[in-house]
Amino acid sequence: MMFSVKRVMCAGALLLALLALPGCLPTSSTQVDEEKEPHFLEGKSRINSMDFAGAVESFERALEANPRSASAHFELGWLCDQHDSDPAAAIYHYARYLKLHPDGEKADRAKSRINACKQELARTVALGPIAQNLQRDFDQVADENKRLKDELEKWQAYYKTARPPAQTNGASLVQARPVQPLVMLSDSTGPTLRSDSVPRTGTPATNRSATRTHTVKSGETPAAIARKYGIKVDALAAANPKLDARRMQIGQVLNIPAP
Repeated sequence: MMFSVKRVMCAGALLLALLALPGCLPTSSTQVDEEKEPHFLEGKSRINSMDFAGAVESFERALEANPRSASAHFELGWLCDQHDSDPAAAIYHYARYLKLHPDGEKADRAKSRINACKQELARTVALGPIAQNLQRDFDQVADENKRLKDELEKWQAYYKTARPPAQTNGASLVQARPVQPLVMLSDSTGPTLRSDSVPRTGTPATNRSATRTHTVKSGETPAAIARKYGIKVDALAAANPKLDARRMQIGQVLNIPAP
């Protein structure tokens, strides 16, 4: 019995000796010791004072002092994630934390933020050029719409001043000639028409000038054509409603109104 007790005591002493070896008991690299490091404490203080750039410098110094400081990696990951908008750097520091402390109290949070940062990084890389192209196309369409709107308003104003007023009550622009009654005369040969009852011939009171045309030649403009025939540009445009100075083509036939 005494022999068994001695064996148990020896085994216990050996176990304590093995646990005392480096790496078997908690060392200064534990999370608690990491967060007591002076540079780490300085970084936390700067975060509290909203000095995020200074906090990054402090945590980087903490890593220089202890490259295996998982706590410093996590804080740097959080700063890159939340304040520097650098998802790639955030993923690196979160991953380093998980490698050094895979079962740490912040492991789940680090994994969650890694996934979020990957999604943000993918969205920035994949959709950035597409969004830029869409914005450029949108700007071009907006400029074209503005140009067309201005041109439409200009032509509406032009036609409003150039078009003659419409006749009221549907009255015709050409007044009909009064019809003279026929007067019957009798003689030995039979009834005849009196000479003043015969429809009079001749030119109407208002003669319309023969319609003139002009064939567009190279280099001609509406203003040049109007000067050639001694008319105004507005009159030329009124005689040719579809006339577009920018789209005139060589060989196009235009109506020339009377001066």
